[in-house]
Amino acid sequence: MTATYATPQYPLQSQSEPLTDQLFDPPEAVNFSSALGENLQSLSTYSPLANGSRFSKADIKQSLKASTMDGTLSSVFESIVRGVLISNFLLGLGAGAFEIGLLSSIPMVAHLLQPLGAYFSEKTTSRHRYCLWIYGLSRVLWLLPAVGIFAFTHGRIDAHELTLLTMVVLALSNVLDSVGCASWMSWMAVLVPTQLRGRYFSLRRSLASLAALLTIPVGGWLVSGWLGGEIEGYGVVLIVAVLLGLGSLGFQFWMRDVNPQAEANDHRLSESENKLNNESEEDIVKSRSSKSRSSRLLETTSVLGDRNFLTLLLFLGIWTFGLNLSAPFFNFYLLSSLNIDVRWVTIYSSLIYGAFFLTIMLWGRIADRIGNRPVLMINGFLMAVLPLLWLYTDNSVLSLWLILPLLHSLQGGTVAALDLCLSNIQMELAPRAKQSNYFAIAAAVIGVTGALGVTVGSVLAELPSFDLPAIFVVSGLVRFASLVPLYFVHESRALPVRQLVQNQLQRLLGIIGQTLSPLLEAEATEETVWFKLESLGIRLR
Repeated sequence: MTATYATPQYPLQSQSEPLTDQLFDPPEAVNFSSALGENLQSLSTYSPLANGSRFSKADIKQSLKASTMDGTLSSVFESIVRGVLISNFLLGLGAGAFEIGLLSSIPMVAHLLQPLGAYFSEKTTSRHRYCLWIYGLSRVLWLLPAVGIFAFTHGRIDAHELTLLTMVVLALSNVLDSVGCASWMSWMAVLVPTQLRGRYFSLRRSLASLAALLTIPVGGWLVSGWLGGEIEGYGVVLIVAVLLGLGSLGFQFWMRDVNPQAEANDHRLSESENKLNNESEEDIVKSRSSKSRSSRLLETTSVLGDRNFLTLLLFLGIWTFGLNLSAPFFNFYLLSSLNIDVRWVTIYSSLIYGAFFLTIMLWGRIADRIGNRPVLMINGFLMAVLPLLWLYTDNSVLSLWLILPLLHSLQGGTVAALDLCLSNIQMELAPRAKQSNYFAIAAAVIGVTGALGVTVGSVLAELPSFDLPAIFVVSGLVRFASLVPLYFVHESRALPVRQLVQNQLQRLLGIIGQTLSPLLEAEATEETVWFKLESLGIRLR
């Protein structure tokens, strides 16, 4: 199972290590086989009981292994019901740019329901049962379009009705996913020890990316080569995806369940014990009464008074708007405007996952060294250039074999850095005691601006005077504009971008100087010898 904000949090660098001594050393190459082995060994040797966990070492180990399998199979399901395959399916039914845009805007609008899901989940007594019912129903719903596909191929319904059915199921499924997301993340926060979160979630995300990397091209070849046509082929692939998605939920039975009510009682008891050590009983009663009346107002006010976080929200809003102006339409552009076969498009999508898989751990190490903001600035600039580079693509051999693979690989590498650092910088800037409130506001900003961006992009794409390349240009310019507020965001451990550039230039000049120094010394020595010989009256040249 995947969650929108389940981005792994990489541990910060130890404060005892001198940062300047190793800052500009080239990061070590990531050996994924050894990295995965180290993570598994860490999960096997770490004892959560030393941290006061009420779960045994065996329980934690079993739960995390089961969660990893759950995430891997869920990634297969998500790759089929989202992305290029469903876009190609809707295009085959005659859908236009507006319907393709809805594929991206619906999840963002549904994301606003996460606080409601958190409220409902806290009223239950089992994280497992809540997630099982929510996500189980969300995945079973996708059997309806599968049945509709076979009804369509037998002439029972038309293309418009099948498109409408698919969009309704997509909306309901995303609503359920959003309602279950908060409970799922809370469950994982209890099960995963703090010391292992960075390593564990990077392992989980890597395996999920690998599963998607394999699923998309295989699914594309099955759909494209199905004897009954691409639409019927997608129906077969969709049924397999639903079965795998439901099978992934079976692994949750091997995960230790958590009772939200018991967790809340333990938290309240712990707070009461801490207050008893510092306050009188009368002070505690007054404090509780005051907080119950104004806690939400104070939390909201604290966010509005945090100028640095508001600057980050401004960046997130402009960035998400600019990103989603064009993001849903790249595959549409390849399939519809350039008439590229779906098998090529699925291969390009796999390159994104492959680059993501290969670079996410590398970006994590770099972010630990220089901070999240410089990584965001660098990759934000690259991501802003990308839509402009799409203006030079076509269906020629050069584009198919070189330009498009390079663009998708570059996109995967930059998305890995942005996905990692956007979550980590929020964790860095949000006060520890009020993180949930900060995250909820950030999620709302991202959801609203993202949906607005997709909607505006869809409307522009339908205008006769506005084509997709023009949308790519506008998207790139808005992305560039979003970097201005990011420049003014302060991150305590981040190095200034100007300092990074100066240090890199100094290092480059040092390397050039070391390379040229022997040559200059040799030339100077030769001139000295000739001068001495000539002073003695010896002329050899």
